Amino acid sequence: MQSSHNLRINADRLWASLMEMAKIGGTPKGGCNRQALTAEDAEGRALFTRWCAASGCTMRVDRLGSMFARREGTEDLPPILIGSHLDTQPTGGKFDGVLGVLAGLELIRTLNETGIRTRRPIEIVNWTNEEGCRFAPAMLASAVHAGLITEAAALDTRDATGARLGDELVRHGQNGETPVGGRKIEAYLELHIEQGPILEAGGFDIGFVTSGQGLRWYDAIFRGFESHAGPTPMPNRRDALLGAARFIQQINEIGLAFAPDAVSTVGEMTVMPNSRNVIPGEVKLSVDIRHPEAATLAAMDARVRAAFADTLAASRLDGELIDISHSPSVPFDQGLLDIIRTESAALGFKGRNIVSGAGHDAVHIAKVAPAAMIFTPCKDGISHNEAEDILPEWAAAGANVLLRTALVLADRP
Repeated sequence: MQSSHNLRINADRLWASLMEMAKIGGTPKGGCNRQALTAEDAEGRALFTRWCAASGCTMRVDRLGSMFARREGTEDLPPILIGSHLDTQPTGGKFDGVLGVLAGLELIRTLNETGIRTRRPIEIVNWTNEEGCRFAPAMLASAVHAGLITEAAALDTRDATGARLGDELVRHGQNGETPVGGRKIEAYLELHIEQGPILEAGGFDIGFVTSGQGLRWYDAIFRGFESHAGPTPMPNRRDALLGAARFIQQINEIGLAFAPDAVSTVGEMTVMPNSRNVIPGEVKLSVDIRHPEAATLAAMDARVRAAFADTLAASRLDGELIDISHSPSVPFDQGLLDIIRTESAALGFKGRNIVSGAGHDAVHIAKVAPAAMIFTPCKDGISHNEAEDILPEWAAAGANVLLRTALVLADRP
């Protein structure tokens, strides 16, 4: 049996698994379109299931479709939970989320090959609907697991076409029987690409994620009056799109006003009736604001609400601002971070503390169990884009730190 002190994952096998999964929903530009609860997602889940079965894991699926592949320990103790997500954005990359799930699988394959048994069970999780691009909010299944959203509300969530999440689970055969949450987890670890430029620019191998950034999502609806684009005089118009454009500009200014850590984005917009010669009567758009400090995020929230009210008044429109989700900034477990730092240093890697600019399932799980994240660099900080890319050695470094950390946790008293 190989000493755990010298243990390393099989870097070539991990990379091959990432490339094999990337074929499912692969796009012409080299990315992935494997949105939650689609045929492509079901195909990716089936491949993951086969790999887990071949590695001797038992699989259970909860009522929201989250998958838990378990390698038993020598004692009946709460598990070490490792994972992320397999779903992607419509124009997503090969590594966002997928690296964390498949690095967990590679960890189990490595332990099997070397004959190492751990006291605690190790489970690999694929959370349903992390991205939130089809069913909002993001990190939906982990939010229910943490008790932040009810299971019934999650099952009744609708996508843009009106399709219901609970029905899509059944349609694609992803509805399990295991209750969501409600059991003890010893620790949760999530390996993820940074999705930003800091690690690569600084020549760092590993990021020690100290906290997850706070974020708020909204839907903004502007209602004006549809009328003919030709005969309607300019002063008489109640143009919903013009009001929305003014609001979008203010959202951008809010992000700039709370620099350097604030960001603000309008990522979706629907214009109705969306006809060339009709003045828009209704516009619906999304708003995303983020900041690592709760007080600043609250100040940004106040500015968003004021900007919306001012826009309605100035543009002679009606409308509503709907709160979709609020995920406060969450610090990760310092004890787990200390282990990650120690194991990273033992492997000779250069690491630094970093705040996550994106939302992750670990932020929700941190509310019910000790949790921590490990970041790897990504090329030029690009993510949520088909051009997203990492180097094989970055994937291997992150997976080896994950392996070493998991072994410490799985065998500690």
